[in-house]
Amino acid sequence: MQHIKIYHSQSLRRAPDLPEIIIEGPVSPDNLQQLTMHARLDAFRRPQEQLEALIEIAGLPEGRIILARDGSTIVGYVTFHYADEIERWSQGNMKDLIELGAIEVADDYRSMGLGKKMIQLAFEKDQMENVICFTTEYYWHWDLETSKLTVWEYRQMMEKLMKSVDMIWFATDDPEICSHPANCLMVRIGKQVPLSSVEQFDRVRFQQRFMY
Repeated sequence: MQHIKIYHSQSLRRAPDLPEIIIEGPVSPDNLQQLTMHARLDAFRRPQEQLEALIEIAGLPEGRIILARDGSTIVGYVTFHYADEIERWSQGNMKDLIELGAIEVADDYRSMGLGKKMIQLAFEKDQMENVICFTTEYYWHWDLETSKLTVWEYRQMMEKLMKSVDMIWFATDDPEICSHPANCLMVRIGKQVPLSSVEQFDRVRFQQRFMY
């Protein structure tokens, strides 16, 4: 299938005496190699290792990286790619099932709406209408300590963020998601996705027949 990637960018003015934050993507591997990671983008890996991972994802046919940068420093990013082969979401071998994976914003740049702006930019010009986009939210990935939010407040925040691009809660019998009531699966089915893919995704979501 064709993965449509249409580059967009926008700027965010913080204050008259500060440079604008640029939100852009999908960004190419070559462009990513010219940038550096903010030192506090370390939730998943050390910053340089995470940059290398972003470059690798950007080079995948289905991969896309949306980022926010302050000059040549990446201060936030969102990743889209196929699910890892060890996860249940890869079991259907669906070419039109894309995972919204990592979302991270450096501490100093939070509360600016960068996460929402990056995610919304990814869906510009109907470029994700031929795919099912999903994200798995696990409470143990959430930065409860820095945010000072409770598990349920953070869940509400993440749900609101995903709803900004029409992703909605979907039921599943996936053991990891079912292991805690705050965990959830959120999904957006593009307007051009065939019914056969929706039905296949239902079979991936539910693998216990009595729940299907």
